Amino acid sequence: MINLREVVETNEMIDKENLDVRTITLGISLLDCIDSDLQRLNDRIYHKIYDAARDLVRTGEEISKEFGIPIVNKRISVTPIGLIGGAACKTKEDFVEIAKTLDRVAKDVGVNFIGGYSALVAKGMTPAEELLIRSIPMALSQTERIMSSVNLGSTKTGINMDAVKLMGEVIKETAVLTKDKDSLGCTKLVVLCNAPDDNPFMAGAFHGVTEADKIINVGVSGPGVVKTALTKVRGKNFEVLCETIKKTAFKVTRVGQLVAQEASRRLNVPFGIVDLSLAPTPAIGDSVADILCEIGLEHAGAPGTTAALALLNDQVKKGGVMASSHVGGLSGAFIPVSEDAGMIHAATEGYLDITKLESMTAVCSVGLDMIVVPGDITPEVISAIIADEAAIGMVNTKTTAVRLIPAIGKSAGEELNFGGLLGRGPVMPVRKGSPEAFIKRGGRIPAPLQALKN
Repeated sequence: MINLREVVETNEMIDKENLDVRTITLGISLLDCIDSDLQRLNDRIYHKIYDAARDLVRTGEEISKEFGIPIVNKRISVTPIGLIGGAACKTKEDFVEIAKTLDRVAKDVGVNFIGGYSALVAKGMTPAEELLIRSIPMALSQTERIMSSVNLGSTKTGINMDAVKLMGEVIKETAVLTKDKDSLGCTKLVVLCNAPDDNPFMAGAFHGVTEADKIINVGVSGPGVVKTALTKVRGKNFEVLCETIKKTAFKVTRVGQLVAQEASRRLNVPFGIVDLSLAPTPAIGDSVADILCEIGLEHAGAPGTTAALALLNDQVKKGGVMASSHVGGLSGAFIPVSEDAGMIHAATEGYLDITKLESMTAVCSVGLDMIVVPGDITPEVISAIIADEAAIGMVNTKTTAVRLIPAIGKSAGEELNFGGLLGRGPVMPVRKGSPEAFIKRGGRIPAPLQALKN
């Protein structure tokens, strides 16, 4: 039974503490669109997405208005295009045509982003998937709403080092092609290990092949709420601290569950999952880094940061899992540097570097996220950073991801400004030393012993 106190509490969370639903993501299967003729394929993709998603934005706005809950983004994820375009696409340009179709239908239905310009190559690449990966720089430079991802490793299969090498080149090329827009293309490209099929957050969202024809997934955002709650228990022991985070995470997730169920009912699309991730924004007071400080650190990156983040991540999951009938996606804390005011400050002041963020990845969802690096970084160094992150995910049986942005023409200490949810990012130095011989070996890093759990 909902009581008046809970209603007032939720209103305060929305009005004063930046509580919002970050995204309603409609997943759409395109498997029934496959065709060997490129024009027919594009037509089928357009009509399938348009018919499924034409009411998504209006429904999201109605729910937001009726319940008073801000819903920041309405998004679409589709079956990885590396699978869908294989029969019709013979060149990179063919795949770019599909990207333009996706971009056009995203604009026509009014969504913020469409994810799924993706390839799943954890164990090997088909010729079509390799073509798609090589087309990514061109596709992201010629579209506005496309999000791209590549899954190149898993605990079960190991890491595809050929794909790792290729992605280093692709990220660098994407940065060069979009350098006039502060390398904006790289903000829409993420490289994953152990990518989930039901992630509602961009840029890693795609509609997995294990999913239903259509599905509704929801991601919430509540760092500001958690931070405010923790101000009331300063100096208390860890038991009190953990209990406070759990209770707050429950309330935040409950809002996401409500929105997900309502969207599912109105769109007549099955409810998939609520993602428990704490997704920050550049707004003051909506920062994961600020939560770490409230736990007791002077700043993010100080000794104790990894332990504090591990605690936060675990308690958010423990609280959130009780509030939703189905949880999934990434479900952990995000620490995207350019999208988190506290992280921006810590990185600008030199408290936070890439090596520290890498260690933090071991205990959260996505560690090296929205990291701006010097423009002269080599593709091999990018590949090596990807390999490091993928190894953490592979060995720890968890999702890890990399979203690096080479700032063409800029060096450490300068800044890129993306605006909006993407925020701004200081150019962070990268440790010296060439991994070129390591990356050029090719082949696969074998799956770890954890793969033999069966």
